Amino acid sequence: MKLIKVLALSLIVGMTASAFAQSTSSELRELKDAIAAQQQQIQQLQQQVQSRDAAIQQLQQQVGQAQSAAQAAQSTANAAVPKAEELDKQYIDPLQHEVTDLKATTANTVEGLQETQKRVSDLESPLAIHYKGITLTPGGFFAAETVWRPKATFGDINTQLNGIPFSGAAQARFSEFYGSGRQSRISLLAQGKLSNMILTGYYETDFLGAGVTSNNNQSNSYVLRQRQFWGQTALNNGWTFTGGQMWSLVTETKKGLDNRTEALPMTIDPQYTVGFSWARQYAFRAVKNFNNKWWLGMSVENSQELLTASGVQTFTPVCPNGSTLVSSSTSKTGFTTTCAGFNNFVIGGPGNLGGLYNNQANYSSNVGPDIIAKVAFEPGFGHYEVFGIASAFRGRIYPNASAVDPITGLPTPSAAGAYNNTVWGGGWGANARWLFYQKRIEVGLHGLGGKGVGRYSTSTLPDLTVNPAGQLKTLQNYTVFATLEWHSPKWDIYGYGGGEYAGKTWYGTKPGGFGPVGYGSPLFNNNGCGTETLPNNANGFGPGALGSCAGQTKDIAEGSLGFWYKPYNGPKGRLQIGAQYSYLARSAWVGYGGIFPKPPAVIPSKSTLAPTAIENMWFTSFRYYLP
Repeated sequence: MKLIKVLALSLIVGMTASAFAQSTSSELRELKDAIAAQQQQIQQLQQQVQSRDAAIQQLQQQVGQAQSAAQAAQSTANAAVPKAEELDKQYIDPLQHEVTDLKATTANTVEGLQETQKRVSDLESPLAIHYKGITLTPGGFFAAETVWRPKATFGDINTQLNGIPFSGAAQARFSEFYGSGRQSRISLLAQGKLSNMILTGYYETDFLGAGVTSNNNQSNSYVLRQRQFWGQTALNNGWTFTGGQMWSLVTETKKGLDNRTEALPMTIDPQYTVGFSWARQYAFRAVKNFNNKWWLGMSVENSQELLTASGVQTFTPVCPNGSTLVSSSTSKTGFTTTCAGFNNFVIGGPGNLGGLYNNQANYSSNVGPDIIAKVAFEPGFGHYEVFGIASAFRGRIYPNASAVDPITGLPTPSAAGAYNNTVWGGGWGANARWLFYQKRIEVGLHGLGGKGVGRYSTSTLPDLTVNPAGQLKTLQNYTVFATLEWHSPKWDIYGYGGGEYAGKTWYGTKPGGFGPVGYGSPLFNNNGCGTETLPNNANGFGPGALGSCAGQTKDIAEGSLGFWYKPYNGPKGRLQIGAQYSYLARSAWVGYGGIFPKPPAVIPSKSTLAPTAIENMWFTSFRYYLP
């Protein structure tokens, strides 16, 4: 029994050991496999480390070689420096000079190419014409304009400011409309530059002249009129000399005293506006520019006398047939008479043309030129001018033109004892102009006053009258003008207001003397200024002249508003459209007529004795300006 137990126990132990052995063997194999795999990984890592070490060694060798090469190169460079400096001097420096020259040549070539391109552009669209060393610049504009007035003046597009009819005139009873291209203008500027001066010539013309054959009937043709025609030398030292027909030095300028910078009103009316002082006439002008801060100028200009005299008589009011002399505002000599053979004599008149000038062409026999001096300032804000005018006037006196035979009592006029009578006139004026709001708003003020300066007013008021002896007497004249303009690239809007005044100088009736005589006398007759008369010609179509209406102008006032619109303003020129409204009032000196009518006749009203003419005018303009 014990043996069986031992055998069973041995069998159990053997089986257990066999199973344990088999399990251990399997585990060992797995462990060996894992160790083999780890050894394989270790070998791979060792191989990678060896490869890294080899690469590092190779890099170290390369670094060492590079350092050796660098040391060798440094040694070579140090040894080559003296030779390099010699090479710079021998080869590099000339090369650099050649490169510099090449750059300059390239720049000149580019500049020449640009200049050539500009010339080609100028040939395609030239700003000026180059002719034999001078530059020719054409200019001007083409105009289509209209005007409507409720009272006719027969003045076309330009208004006769001192000719607005009083209420009695037939012209005051009907309106007028004119369409005109006569203000179209052509100009040419020629300039030549020298080392020490600039030579300039300027010509400007329009068609507002009226020749013998000018008319509005069919061809509507008008003569070409000279506006300006002058030559100029502008020296580098600031002196400028100009001669020819030009704007008078009286006219305000916008820059210094330079020609072609005149501050002209922007009106469509070519007579401009009341209060603007100007003339275009022969002149020789010298101007000195002092650092573009102030200018001093003087000119001698063509003179002209504007004489208005009423009531002048050359013999006693006794005629062989008992007729008497009658004062007349329409007569060239200032009076009418029924005495046969003794009409149209006037003290101060050259023969029986009457007046101090050829009244067929309005030329006076002048003593000499007008003398005008002006100084202009531009201190940094605004433009300022002060000027003076001096004029000499001459007439011829015939003291024996009123001689009477003491026996017969008949007139015995004679030129014996005739002599010349010369008087001086002149005045002072000032202009000022300012720019505001980025030069968009322009404000101007102007004034002129003196004796015998009425011709320089735009209404051409009279300069002179005469006393009972026929001697010349200057009249007091005043002119004021204010401007307000607004400018933008597309619009110009303007407003102007001005007035002009002619003072009275008159002489009343006295025992043994003559009168009333002179200008503005209250003894002159204005009773008929409001009474219409019949036509004065045989066919009955011409308006009649007013009777008993001296109507001598005391003052004229005008206000104007207008605009210009520029739909295009560029290299191809400028298209400009404008419209303007003007209100004008002309007032005469009071004239009572000497004797008032007896009842039941009606005494003339104050408005008739001091008549006033009112005109409302509308203008339009369509213009194309040359570029």
